[in-house]
Amino acid sequence: FRMEARAQKNTCGTICLKYLIFLFNIIFWLAGGAVLAVGVWTLVEKSDYITLLSSSFYSASAYILIAAGAIVIATGIIGCCATLREKKSLLIVYLCLLLCIFLLEIIAGVLAYITYQELDEDLRQNLKTTMQQKYRHPGEEKVTEAVDKLQQEFKCCGSHNYSDWADSVWIQQNKRVVPDSCCKTQIALCGQRGHPSNIYKVEGGCIMKLEEFILTQLYILGAVGIGIAFLQLLGMMFTCCLYRNLEEDPY
Repeated sequence: FRMEARAQKNTCGTICLKYLIFLFNIIFWLAGGAVLAVGVWTLVEKSDYITLLSSSFYSASAYILIAAGAIVIATGIIGCCATLREKKSLLIVYLCLLLCIFLLEIIAGVLAYITYQELDEDLRQNLKTTMQQKYRHPGEEKVTEAVDKLQQEFKCCGSHNYSDWADSVWIQQNKRVVPDSCCKTQIALCGQRGHPSNIYKVEGGCIMKLEEFILTQLYILGAVGIGIAFLQLLGMMFTCCLYRNLEEDPY
């Protein structure tokens, strides 16, 4: 009678664990899909800014997010198969994958923090030079588009402030104060007059705005990473419990 009660208890425990892991995998899939979507969005919507940076961090981070999202989704599928089939061999593979992703997240977090310091320095050193020397120059159409988009989207003018444009070769040749993309209301040749009511003068330079944007993205990614890491710890705990409750299965 005791053995039957114990077996029934183990069966109930196993069923509960299966449902818990299955629920965990659904949340894990959603998290992986969100990370994948952020990676694609970063690459598609914000790729113009890559041309303004000498560092490849921005594009590399987008590809890492896409790869991480795909791996998380694949891991979730393996987890569901392992749970439904109650195969201990698949559970071991699933547990190892969760552990690997968890360790990679820690490494990626440390590297992101270190790389951000380098990216910040890269912005300060190169953005002003890029704007002054490459804007509207032949063969630098992507840089020109990126600068115009940056100034309009972030409502800024110049790298540190609007006066940075005074040293631009194109500005001097065309007798302008700033490019038209510095204007709050864009009309033809509005950058010639430089009236303070229509130029982003008091709003600050683009370096500060771009730094804030990148830092905000890192904070969001950090929060998502911590959330996924917490889910992974729960998943590993549930998987270990299910592994112990399962009866010996032929491999």
